[in-house]
Amino acid sequence: MKNFKSIPLILIALGSFSCEKLEDLVGHPDEAPVVDTSELTFTKIGGFVNGSGDEGFAEISAFDAKTGKLFVVNPVESEVSVWDISNPSAPSKQAAIALTGTPNSVAVHKGLLAIALENENKQANGSIEVYETSTMTLANSYPAGALPDMVSFSPNGKYIISANEGEPNDDYTVDPEGSVTVIDRLKNEVRTLSFTGFNGQAIGNDFRVFGPGASLAQDVEPEYVAVSDDNKYAYISLQENNGMAVVDLSAMAITDVFGLGVKDHSLVENSMDASNKDDKAGNFKTWPVLGFYMPDAITYAQIGGVGYIISANEGDSRDYDGYSEEERVKDLDLDATAFPNAEELQADENLGRLKITTANGDTDGDGDYDKIYSYGARSFTIWSPQGQIVYDSGDEIGRKTFELAPSLFNNDEGKTDGRSDDKGAEPESVTTLKIGESTLLFVGLERTGGAMVYDITQPSAPEFLQWVFNTQDIAPEGLLAIPAQESPNGENLLVITNEVSNTVSIYEIK
Repeated sequence: MKNFKSIPLILIALGSFSCEKLEDLVGHPDEAPVVDTSELTFTKIGGFVNGSGDEGFAEISAFDAKTGKLFVVNPVESEVSVWDISNPSAPSKQAAIALTGTPNSVAVHKGLLAIALENENKQANGSIEVYETSTMTLANSYPAGALPDMVSFSPNGKYIISANEGEPNDDYTVDPEGSVTVIDRLKNEVRTLSFTGFNGQAIGNDFRVFGPGASLAQDVEPEYVAVSDDNKYAYISLQENNGMAVVDLSAMAITDVFGLGVKDHSLVENSMDASNKDDKAGNFKTWPVLGFYMPDAITYAQIGGVGYIISANEGDSRDYDGYSEEERVKDLDLDATAFPNAEELQADENLGRLKITTANGDTDGDGDYDKIYSYGARSFTIWSPQGQIVYDSGDEIGRKTFELAPSLFNNDEGKTDGRSDDKGAEPESVTTLKIGESTLLFVGLERTGGAMVYDITQPSAPEFLQWVFNTQDIAPEGLLAIPAQESPNGENLLVITNEVSNTVSIYEIK
């Protein structure tokens, strides 16, 4: 049935109107209403603090429309916290789901809750635990690969997919393979997919394999899962590798791995503030730097009958006791031909403070660096499912946050400009929401806070709508959009889970 809540009440003197004419006035049931997204309002109507420690008590959340429960990953206490948000303005805490191991992610489908559970030995295989949301009892437990970091249901609920990150230990002496676990619930079949078939292949397009002594299968670190609307394919972000994998769900096979390329910060549309020591927040300049996209969260959206993958290009480095790629530009030996102004570039107020990777850039193997590569693209990107860029937000996240709230620009625990030398606002999470015939995109900013809202109904030309944030809510890790037809109060909702402040914020969209 069509939801007419967003259509104003119109009093009509029926007179000689026929039923057909009246139907023309209110629209056909299968037509989506036209919404002026620029007029949407985002109002915080509820929220709560999950846990009483410093941070890490609230990460990813999932909502079950059947019971009105919100499930929140709480890794510090090895549990999934449970809140009744049947009245989203007055959430009520329920008994938690206690776990053996560390939960990393949750997903819900029609009364079932899937939990990605890390082994107490982080390099050992984990599991996917499935609970009945109504009774909170364990329904199934499935084996997964090492460090299942994100779990998702396919839209039809047939498949559960987990991205198993397979991180090394701190000494880098044990480096398990990254993998993808696919569970076919109808066949009760489980398969953990390895990347060994891609060992020795040159993936290209700036795909990175660089861990000490690691094969490609060991080096890949699956981060996030997005599933196509037709339930046929899962797309897996490989963050540290700057790539993406494609899984054919019915065949239970990884069919493709591709690199995502780099962002050229010497172009004016990709300018950035690269220093936290230049005494000037919002100091946007172009620089001879290439940024690996390195997406964290990704999501799939079908718009106008075409499928797209949308990524939050956070960036991430490997920084372990046994191996670290992190360095600053000022500590590099820069090639004199490639960088004739190296001394000027390496000043702290210019590029000197920028964190970069030493794993890439010495293109001729002579010991100095011919290119400078940074972590993340400080943007969101809309991709085709084959990895072609449809749209990248360039430097807009930085510029918009500086324009709207200068004191929060590239914030580092209250210090303005504190993360300019690292990854800026750090776009961390993404999700979409259909309102009428429009598609909204939400982009969570881990450092700056809150979520930027875009209308992406035209994927090649997104329109910035507003920045939803509250200064009490710090470090959004998870975004959850609840459409009106599933919402406990019949309105579209946005739930933001904040890792540092341990808060969960509920916004109503009207």
